[in-house]
Amino acid sequence: MEALKPSGAVVFIGFMGAGKSTAIRTAAASGLATIDTDERMVQALGMTIAEFFERHGEAAFREREEIVVCDLLDAVDGGAVALGGGSILSPKVRTALARHTVVALEVGVETAWIRAAGHDRPLASNRAEFEATYAERSGLYSALAQAVLPEGSVVASALQSILALRLAPEHTRLLWATTTSSAYPVFIANDLLASDFWPVHGRRFVVTDGTVASLYPQILIPSMGSATVMPGEQSKTIAHAEIVWTEMVRAMVTRSDHVAAIGGGVVGDLGGFCAATYQRGIPVVQVPTTIVSQVDSAYGGKTGVDLAEAKNYVGAYHQPAAVLVDPSLLETLSGAEYSAGFVEVIKTALISGGQLWERVRSGAPLDQEMIFDCAHTKLAIVAHDERDDGRRQVLNLGHTVGHAIETVTGYASYRHGEAVGLGLLAALRLSGQDGLRSEVEALLVANDLPVRLEDVDVDDVVLATTHDKKRLGEGSTPFVLVDSAGAVEPGRNVAPDAIRAAVEELTL
Repeated sequence: MEALKPSGAVVFIGFMGAGKSTAIRTAAASGLATIDTDERMVQALGMTIAEFFERHGEAAFREREEIVVCDLLDAVDGGAVALGGGSILSPKVRTALARHTVVALEVGVETAWIRAAGHDRPLASNRAEFEATYAERSGLYSALAQAVLPEGSVVASALQSILALRLAPEHTRLLWATTTSSAYPVFIANDLLASDFWPVHGRRFVVTDGTVASLYPQILIPSMGSATVMPGEQSKTIAHAEIVWTEMVRAMVTRSDHVAAIGGGVVGDLGGFCAATYQRGIPVVQVPTTIVSQVDSAYGGKTGVDLAEAKNYVGAYHQPAAVLVDPSLLETLSGAEYSAGFVEVIKTALISGGQLWERVRSGAPLDQEMIFDCAHTKLAIVAHDERDDGRRQVLNLGHTVGHAIETVTGYASYRHGEAVGLGLLAALRLSGQDGLRSEVEALLVANDLPVRLEDVDVDDVVLATTHDKKRLGEGSTPFVLVDSAGAVEPGRNVAPDAIRAAVEELTL
């Protein structure tokens, strides 16, 4: 297998105050040789950067910077480099980055301002201009990077995963996930499952379903054992969890081993739940094979099984040790499964807004970049709310009515994505977003998805919404509603008559 970067350095990029200098100090503590290009620029200029800006202006600085940085990037092999925040504006610098492992360090504009203002930075003297520069550059860093790390001192924990990119298939990208309880890598690339790349040491026990096992029999070969369940929601039960636990015991799985959950959302939830509870918890590597799992359910640590009365009622939070996402696996999905999964992309784009929503609403096809952006959106939310106590609940957009539809139909009449699509229409009606509802309805129709609820009693669906997990105490079930694309809020109370009207509209 060809390595991603046979030579070159780990190059940290990011806006002012993102922590690039701190990153290379961390790299140095791990034994890597390091270079800070800002320090190289001071040596080349014979004065501070601020002094050069004042005497000669930014354009002259960028010309000199381009020469110094390109020469350095052409020559360096190994180690770690911190680039000045504006150097990536040069097309020549961007070209020179191609042979390196580029790591984007994210930072919020408020944090960046606090760190940069008053520290002899010529572009951090005026707040309005600073924010305009931030907006201009922010998307470019992520677009250039093989690895994207969230704000905070995470380089030390992520460094080994960053270096592992050299062993991964070409064009693999890394997202670093952080939560209150843990942190883990998400690797995304076509043909990832077909390679011998694996991010966790030790023996693995595979949990999968019959469809995935028949399509990819090689996934079972390197394992110490496996449990294969029937495809579909009907396998997400305590009875099936007991089957998996029993097979793990027979394979003599220990706490030094890990589960590899290879499949869609059902396998991910079931395999993760069994890992969370077996011997009070062993690691799990999630390998999602469907759209829903690749853009949503594989991340964030929610695991569990269904009861006959309600979906996902028994479970545990158990963050994965790693996630491996191979978009090429989606080519084996049937047209109906592919379309149903795309609903989760629509939902995530509504939550994200911005470029992701613009791409989805335009009808752009699903690709690795869109999957990366969806995963990025979810991980950013989970980082601030691991246990669903607040902001994370926006990820349930469309799911309150969607889960109710699945429950009253016994998980047999509608695929999960089809039910959530109908739930999105209901949520947008409850939000008073007629225009967005029409857009989403058109997207559902374009993907051959149902926009009408058939052979289902409206009152049964409304009653089932009162069993939703978000309901607390004796109160009503809170809904996730939409003010606009990118402005989605949880915890909204909705009158029962309004809920009934929104569901009834789906039957007309």
